[in-house]
Amino acid sequence: MKIDNWLEGHWALILGSSSGFGAEVSKKLSEYGVNILGIHLDRKGTMKNVEKIVLGIKNNGVEVNFFNINAADEEKRKETLDKVVELIGNSEKKIKVLLHSLAFGSLKPYLSKDIERNVTQRNMDMTLDVMANSLVYWVQDVYSRSLFSHKARIYAMSSAGSRKIWPTYGPVSAAKAALESHIRQLAVELAPEGITANSLCAGVTLTPALEKIPGKESIVEGALRNNPSNRLTLTEDISGSIIALSHPGADWITGNIIRVDGGEELS
Repeated sequence: MKIDNWLEGHWALILGSSSGFGAEVSKKLSEYGVNILGIHLDRKGTMKNVEKIVLGIKNNGVEVNFFNINAADEEKRKETLDKVVELIGNSEKKIKVLLHSLAFGSLKPYLSKDIERNVTQRNMDMTLDVMANSLVYWVQDVYSRSLFSHKARIYAMSSAGSRKIWPTYGPVSAAKAALESHIRQLAVELAPEGITANSLCAGVTLTPALEKIPGKESIVEGALRNNPSNRLTLTEDISGSIIALSHPGADWITGNIIRVDGGEELS
């Protein structure tokens, strides 16, 4: 059931909308009357799940448009946002929430006895481009098209990996650290516009991205051991936090790394 609130009628642009945090945030925002623009990259084998997500959003009575593109492709990005201009038109209710939740990077060691296993410059460049730098380019193109609503919110999904060492996580760790830096810079430059930008540092969460990390079992065990609530973070914890942070009362919260982990890092 749609909830009458301050978000109703606005739009959300979700980068990484077909799984994990992006899918959950898309569904939750639609419950608050937010129209969804989803950016995802899926092959035929996973499109049934995408269709299920889209149907669930539609059932909440909002508009939903998913674009199956490479979010790091400059031409596709610009083409997509030109279509968004046509969709939204001259409405005052434009993009209220932009979420960067792209999880596509290299999980290779920097150094190993077998040099063929080492991360390459191409691997590193791709990881930084998709998981960090793409945020800046999407924000630039949304801003230049005047697609942000008044007092819009920008969120980027980070993790403890931005400052912790996990085997083979080096390239992604670097990307997460860069992503947090980009958020701080955007927060300062967009402050005069009334637009906030924050990094959300999720605790260990069972997502498709986690499944790809070698040694994930030990990461999960450590999180369960350290979390005072004796559970892992859920995607719903993130979507609920975004709803709260998007309230007008949170207009003064910007440029932060906000831990949404139930106290996981306190132990």
